[in-house]
Amino acid sequence: MSASTETSAIAMDAGIEHAAEAALEKIAAAKLAIGKVIFGQETVVEQTLVTLLSGGHGLLVGVPGLAKTRLVETLGVVLGLDARRVQFTPDLMPADILGSEILEEGPDRARSFRFLPGPIFAQLLMADEINRASPRTQSALLQAMQEQHVSVAGVRHELPRPFHVLATQNPLEQEGTYPLPEAQLDRFLMQIDVGYPDRAAEKRIMIATTSAEESPPQAAMSAPELMTIQRLVRRLPIGETVVEAILDIVRSARPNDTGEGDPKITKLIAWGPGPRAAQALMLAARARALVDGRLSPSIDDLAHLVEPVLKHRMALTFAARAEGESLAGVITRLTARLG
Repeated sequence: MSASTETSAIAMDAGIEHAAEAALEKIAAAKLAIGKVIFGQETVVEQTLVTLLSGGHGLLVGVPGLAKTRLVETLGVVLGLDARRVQFTPDLMPADILGSEILEEGPDRARSFRFLPGPIFAQLLMADEINRASPRTQSALLQAMQEQHVSVAGVRHELPRPFHVLATQNPLEQEGTYPLPEAQLDRFLMQIDVGYPDRAAEKRIMIATTSAEESPPQAAMSAPELMTIQRLVRRLPIGETVVEAILDIVRSARPNDTGEGDPKITKLIAWGPGPRAAQALMLAARARALVDGRLSPSIDDLAHLVEPVLKHRMALTFAARAEGESLAGVITRLTARLG
């Protein structure tokens, strides 16, 4: 390596280190601000924060009343994002989300169409109970989530930056719900399962939410600062060992016909994750390391992220389900291969 190249590499590393120090302060402040409003649910908060720092979208799954909506509202304030909420219902139409063109008549009686933006034109869209809307309405989010723009009447409209969708979903066994299309599920970086709080956290919730005054969330960063951290996440170094581990996990989570993975596991899988899953693991591992105060991800980061990144990108065969196999169990066996 020449002297000039060596100096450039050192300067780049120093730049990343300086940016990381500033990012760590902002992330710590954000976690503290969230913790003052959301009690318990540390794993849920971490995974949701990792999703946003990775620049992705998150699907929060849990029964009603577990503070999913409150978490999303809190994140909007803490991260300084322009947030909007859409309550998904069976009669919700795509135009109710994307917007529509209206016919206007000017002073000269000339008529023209004007685009009226829908609630999707926000930095953080909360799709509340997304699986209560019809598949047609759910699919209205597909283009926006992947390409960050929408097309209405053949005209392209750019969405704000950053743009994130945090959707909440009731479990499929609840009445009046529709399963999300596989193509849309793949657009979510993580599926975050929200469980019941423990006794101590539930006691804090009970006292805090029934008192005369509730503490509102406080902003800890701005949207431009969040985007700066998102760019930093993509610059963080990642070891070859972790890269190969990501490939091993993703490729071994596919059916038998791919020729990779343990045949005892792959024979249970009807369809598995595509390349988008590997991309999600790369970004999420870097973001989790940063949230934990480190500049480079480890195998341990992958072990914590495999299930939320893969579970909505896989399905078991009918025979496997009939034998009592579960998706969580299969993913646990895949994760155990990380060592």
